[in-house]
Amino acid sequence: MTAEITRVTDAALAGGLIAETFHTDEITRWLIPRAEDRLPMQRRFFTMWAGHALEHGDVYGIHESGEPAGVAVWFTAPFPEIAGEQEAIASFAGDNAERYRLFGEVAGKLHPEQPHHYLAFIALERGRTGRGLGSLLLEEHHRRLDAEGIPAYLEASSEASRRLYLRHGYVDMPELLRLPDGPVMYPMWREPRSSAQAG
Repeated sequence: MTAEITRVTDAALAGGLIAETFHTDEITRWLIPRAEDRLPMQRRFFTMWAGHALEHGDVYGIHESGEPAGVAVWFTAPFPEIAGEQEAIASFAGDNAERYRLFGEVAGKLHPEQPHHYLAFIALERGRTGRGLGSLLLEEHHRRLDAEGIPAYLEASSEASRRLYLRHGYVDMPELLRLPDGPVMYPMWREPRSSAQAG
């Protein structure tokens, strides 16, 4: 496998890849009940957030044999809210906007207040999982966090992703993120590692 990690500067490219990856998962099905609406709405949502990360964080892309294979979207927290976010979501999500708002409210209550870096999204193109690409994306930013002594936070959207993060030094937070009549997410925290711990 030949993999290369670069910085992404195209929010639409990152948002589209994330939407393609997640438009059939449990969280998206809860947010957007109508299957035909999920991909176009999530493209708009993830593109908006990837654009915000370009100003307040880092967006990485990984290429496999020269082809785009995945992205990771990090924020330096605390970071400002997206100006006009709810109005923007209402413009493309319609009746589903309230679910987006509720998701943000529930997640926001559990989000740690101390300074950290927040892994908002990490996504691999379908068919490219199980090759270690997700680990490479994580390790790219973890090296910086460890060198600068910065902790990290994320919400794992499945047991499978939770297991991946456990292998990379994350631990479960005390409280689960529970969506009303919907799926559960797993808030996780990672303290920076010393070189001895990393080895």
